Amino acid sequence: MQFSLKKCALACTLVMLTGLPVMAAENQMADTPEAAKPGIRELYTKYEYQIPMRDGTHLFTVVYLPKDTTKSYPFLMSRSPYGSGVYDNGQSHYGVDFYPQSLGPSKEFDSSGYIFVKQDVRGRYMSEGVWQEMTPHGKTGRQAGEGVESQDMYDTVEWLLKNVPGNNGKVGIWGISYPGFYTSASVIDSHPAIKAASPQAPVTDLYMGDDSYHGGAFMLAANFGFYSSFTLQKNPGNFPKRWEEFDFGTQDGYEYFLKYMSLKNITAQLSDKQRELLMPTIEHTSYDDFWKSRNIAPHLKNIKAAVLTVGGWYDAEDPQGPLTTYHSIKSQNKDGKGVFNGLVMGPWSHGAWGGAEGKSLGNVSFDTKTAEYYRKNIVFPFFEQHLKDVKSKPLAEVTVFETGTNVWHELPSWPPQQAKNQTLYFGGNGSLGWKEPQTEFNTFDEYVSDPKKPVPFISYVANGAPREYVVSDQRFAATRPDVLVYQTEPLEQDVTIVGPVKPRLFVSTSGTDADWVVKLIDVYPSDYPEKQNARERGTDVPPPSSTMAGYQQLVRGEPLRGKFRNSFETPEPFVPGKVAAVNYAMPDVYHTFRRGHRIMVQVQSSWFPLVDLNPQKFMDIPKANPEDFQKATQRVYRSPGQYSGIAVQVLPK
Repeated sequence: MQFSLKKCALACTLVMLTGLPVMAAENQMADTPEAAKPGIRELYTKYEYQIPMRDGTHLFTVVYLPKDTTKSYPFLMSRSPYGSGVYDNGQSHYGVDFYPQSLGPSKEFDSSGYIFVKQDVRGRYMSEGVWQEMTPHGKTGRQAGEGVESQDMYDTVEWLLKNVPGNNGKVGIWGISYPGFYTSASVIDSHPAIKAASPQAPVTDLYMGDDSYHGGAFMLAANFGFYSSFTLQKNPGNFPKRWEEFDFGTQDGYEYFLKYMSLKNITAQLSDKQRELLMPTIEHTSYDDFWKSRNIAPHLKNIKAAVLTVGGWYDAEDPQGPLTTYHSIKSQNKDGKGVFNGLVMGPWSHGAWGGAEGKSLGNVSFDTKTAEYYRKNIVFPFFEQHLKDVKSKPLAEVTVFETGTNVWHELPSWPPQQAKNQTLYFGGNGSLGWKEPQTEFNTFDEYVSDPKKPVPFISYVANGAPREYVVSDQRFAATRPDVLVYQTEPLEQDVTIVGPVKPRLFVSTSGTDADWVVKLIDVYPSDYPEKQNARERGTDVPPPSSTMAGYQQLVRGEPLRGKFRNSFETPEPFVPGKVAAVNYAMPDVYHTFRRGHRIMVQVQSSWFPLVDLNPQKFMDIPKANPEDFQKATQRVYRSPGQYSGIAVQVLPK
């Protein structure tokens, strides 16, 4: 999907074809003088194998063996549906003559020395067998060629240990996004030689807050772009050699999707091949067995390897996966005494820790090179310790970056146990406060939601889902009549919010279904200092520059499709005009609203085209026609016994 990995598309996926992390290899090695850095070809010899699995299927596997044979090395493996070929001159290439510019999670790995292993997962590219979306771990009655990822990993490790010389008997595995899922799935009932695993932005439950659905609402822009390029293949074979972006015929994704409006009309613009994988994700609108069988979290058991799960606070694709993975491993492997289960969360977009500096995202600065810090001080020592017995400072169970103050923290668990539950209540005149408002019965704020004029999720023209939208300025939305705005007075002291953000709404609608999008926002002071950019004398008048004074930074936003307010399995309509409770959880945060800033909450009923449109009547939305989409009057109540707000966890001062 647009700039995502599993959904990492297109730029990211192309990089994954080279065997690299999400960002370009040039970025990873930019701080090393060109003449000083030895190339991968100088350090490693490349071999390609077809490794047999227990059912007779052969998986294509690439091994990069260190040329220095004076010592033994651990294996460091990645498994991917995006191919293990090397992306060069715009195409993916297989063959022992093609080498990537980097092999490991960072440049430190390349020079330290590992036996790097890249594998095409079952059914993709040069591997045999049948590929399955998010391979169902507990599936019974498998068809010929279908497999189980943990078994394929086990069989691969057995073969590598016996057939690749110079190994020290230890194996590590890592991957970002979809390869992060394969990392998680590969260590279930893990082979005893697997000593370390790092699932990074792991797709964990596609329906519950990862790529496909958030709050029961379909993530349109990203999935449309991804599945228009990621399709089933005839395998084994190196196709496609390149990924082609969908031609929207315009740079304005809002305009494009609104023209077709309904999912039925939007997906009709794709070919049968492009719809083959996309349509099941659209048609299964509730949390049914299609999704439950693909949720890997309940199966993360009997894990013997040390695990370091990595995620980004501003990951638009898989914000929930890392947290679910960490908690699932912790709760389901209590017998694994002494086995490390760690979590790292930084201020990153999807996979940006793999190669970017991590110093900023869009207009928001994090002051230091957070991604470089992670690569040198966290992920590299983690694998060195568990695969090579290199002594280093023990990693904390949880290493998290606090946004707002821009500080790293080491914690014994997540979320911090000392955090206290509090609620920010919506008040009159757009106020927001920690106390229940003094109001009369049947007090509410209302707006009209029109699917033909939906609220955009960004203020500028773009296709797909630009990575910076998760911190983008929300001033454009605050001025719309179909967006409710509540904000505090300027804060007299810092307020640090940790863990999940939980909207607690009392609402009604004139329709029978509605989306409720809640956004938590950090409002910068009106005198916030501007970036100092020297203006050249004698030049023409420049375009207006954006100002950070009064900037409304999105901290967290999430929709809930109202018909799923009581159950994601069994949707139910609203009764027009009847008050209903809408409670849900948004992904975790660790953010400090600084003294002088304001806390803002916005409420709206569309977020387009990030999220597909709700026709605002109870129906099977993929079957809706344009004429089914209707205006609705939405009310948010702040009456006695019906106080709307957001529940948060606040760290003591």
